[in-house]
Amino acid sequence: MSEVDRWRPSIDDIYSIAQDMLAKKASGYSIRKASKNDIESIVYINRKCLPENYPVYFFEELLERYGEAFYVAIAPDDQVVGYVMCRVEWKPGFFNKWLLRSLHIVSIAVLPEHRRKGLGYALMAHALKSGKEKYQARETYLEVRVSNSPAISLYKKLGYKVVKTIAHYYLDGEDAYLMARPL
Repeated sequence: MSEVDRWRPSIDDIYSIAQDMLAKKASGYSIRKASKNDIESIVYINRKCLPENYPVYFFEELLERYGEAFYVAIAPDDQVVGYVMCRVEWKPGFFNKWLLRSLHIVSIAVLPEHRRKGLGYALMAHALKSGKEKYQARETYLEVRVSNSPAISLYKKLGYKVVKTIAHYYLDGEDAYLMARPL
């Protein structure tokens, strides 16, 4: 086991921690695969929580093509309060240069009034597990604003590390960290 792997939790451990976290911090909440009926709520959450917005067809396309790794968080009142959407890409790896399947976390958001319950961690845990098991992805990556400390902290807990900084990545000119981890 390499030095890097010693600090990185396994996907199974992350999934188990997520289940415990939901039981302790988010009683009555659940995570499930997204459906077409959820798209309106997902778009609303995206628009409310993030400055980077996508057209409705983009959400629909990712759901259709990568629905096994597109999840929603459900509140006790059965409302969608968060989501994670991904796509699977063939690309050179970040940790080796072989061409491989990579799970790209395209977007994740949880409504502000439902945060601090472990929903973001649980959404990511489900997406990572599906990426590995359903799509045979060998690694995962995402982009995050350098100013988004809560998200960066979450991704580090999930075993991601910063692999590079992308200058002026966002429309407002802010840089992004490109973070990745093997699956």
